[in-house]
Amino acid sequence: QVRGLCGTYNWDQRDEFATPAGDVEAGVAAFANKYRVSGDCPVLSPVPFEPCSTYALRRELAAAACAVLHSVPFQ
Repeated sequence: QVRGLCGTYNWDQRDEFATPAGDVEAGVAAFANKYRVSGDCPVLSPVPFEPCSTYALRRELAAAACAVLHSVPFQ
């Protein structure tokens, strides 16, 4: 019963990039761009970037968010 950024957990990788509209994107950047909720968020290009240097000021926030994903409820 989950979808989107958390995946579908149905062991079918073909539908892991389901967007809020219900379509399925083939690439990570296109998928992530569908979840942008603010014009302040950058539009991602298909070319990979280095997030730690691009968003250095958000490192602490990212570490806290990752800690939640590594906690017991998500194991």
